[in-house]
Amino acid sequence: MHNDADGQGLWAETAPPAPETAPLSGPLTADVAIVGGGFTGLSAALHLAEAGAKAVVLEGAEIGHGGSGRNVGLVNAGMWVMPEDLPRTLGDVYGERLLTLLGGAPRLVFDRIEKHAIACEPEWRGTLHCAVGKGGLRQLVERARQWQAHGAPVRLLDAGETAAKTGSNAYAGALLDERAGTLQPLAYARGLAGAAIAAGAQIFTRSPAMTVERDGARWRVTTPSGSVMADWVVAATNAYTQHLWPELRAEIVHLPYFNFATEPLDEALRKHILPEGQGAWDTNKVLTSFRMERQGRLVCGSVGALRGTGRQVHAAWARRTLRRLFPALEDVSFSHAWYGMIGMTNDHLPKFHRLAPNIVGFSGYNGRGIAPGTVFGQVLAQHILGALPEADLPLPVTPPRPRPLRALQEAGLEWGAQAVHLMRMMT
Repeated sequence: MHNDADGQGLWAETAPPAPETAPLSGPLTADVAIVGGGFTGLSAALHLAEAGAKAVVLEGAEIGHGGSGRNVGLVNAGMWVMPEDLPRTLGDVYGERLLTLLGGAPRLVFDRIEKHAIACEPEWRGTLHCAVGKGGLRQLVERARQWQAHGAPVRLLDAGETAAKTGSNAYAGALLDERAGTLQPLAYARGLAGAAIAAGAQIFTRSPAMTVERDGARWRVTTPSGSVMADWVVAATNAYTQHLWPELRAEIVHLPYFNFATEPLDEALRKHILPEGQGAWDTNKVLTSFRMERQGRLVCGSVGALRGTGRQVHAAWARRTLRRLFPALEDVSFSHAWYGMIGMTNDHLPKFHRLAPNIVGFSGYNGRGIAPGTVFGQVLAQHILGALPEADLPLPVTPPRPRPLRALQEAGLEWGAQAVHLMRMMT
């Protein structure tokens, strides 16, 4: 197995090459400086450039280095929380706005892919939320009711239909969401970068933003070998925020999430496991996700970090889980393993922050980065361009609020995931 747990695993091997970029060298001026080269920053750059604004992206490592290049690749609608929780938490106005925006976000993703001919293995065939036992089925019945009340094309499947679509008899049912799909996430990030550059944006990699300081009426963003003067700054670092905006990092709890990819399966197994191409995950609190990629590898993931004892524990769990779900995978072996961090907020909803005059950003995607990141990048561009006033944003402007005992929570999540996976192997 490739020793790539701290990298982007399979995705780095199968994605088309990133567009050619280099570190920033010397001074530069722009309308907007974007810090972070993930889905949000790249989408914002693309939409700004298409509107004629001069956008510059500063990425500390490489395009899609953070969560954008490490996730499962599920393009889902909405958030993990129940649809009706959004109005309850945010109020009717913002709750309904966010629900409508994120419900349609997968369409924007697949429209961008088609418009810019992004080679990222898109499969717009829906996703399957699979019910573990009667309790899980009750959750999905309620989730289906709430989404259907908003006119969403979701459908509850019985155990037989679920077995036909997943290839597993392990589930009591599933919720099929026809708005959703899958893609190769690092390839999508690189494709967004290429489209943004073609539209006129500039992207500099290996260019970590060191400081953001006021310089007259504008902002100066400095890197180790250059600087950008801009009217606006977009904070698009999310779970990979480091020193620049410590208040953003203090608001987010890191939830580690890993993936293992099998060796390519034979044709008979590919026709049996997820034969229609949907991605899937289950209703367990410490969930299991699985999907097939274009070369026939089954990608299986869950909560946990592949470091220390976690690598052995989670690898053993993944093998046992795939054998349980798909008995034909008795001799399953893995070709790749990797993990990254999800940014979790206190209410499991994203936040919109104005960190200073003309410094704005969304963060806290809570495991739903692809579609929200893409659509929030568009929202940021519209707001900066004056087409979307603050009063019409999908989220209220809120200050970052530090999470008490954050480090303890993060340690508990990492070790707790190992404990859960060990217990599941013994049952």
